[in-house]
Amino acid sequence: MTDIEMDRIIEMAWEDRTPFEAIEVQFGLAEKDVIRLMRSELKASSFRLWRKRVNSGTSLKHLAKRPNSVTRFKSSRQKIISNNKISKR
Repeated sequence: MTDIEMDRIIEMAWEDRTPFEAIEVQFGLAEKDVIRLMRSELKASSFRLWRKRVNSGTSLKHLAKRPNSVTRFKSSRQKIISNNKISKR
């Protein structure tokens, strides 16, 4: 796995609306593998905050827990990102 791929996986894991299933489809990493990656790459306090947020009742990280009204992985208000820089229109 390249550094760019690892950065993208971490970014997707941090995003509340991106489900673990999307990460698995794009990178072949199951939820347990994403958790292992996050544990090894983040500071301990950052990892605990992330896990607390993912396990909270408001998290949309699992497709089964999502309401049917959520049909997108990213927010409609999110800017388009290209090469880790916000694109200018």
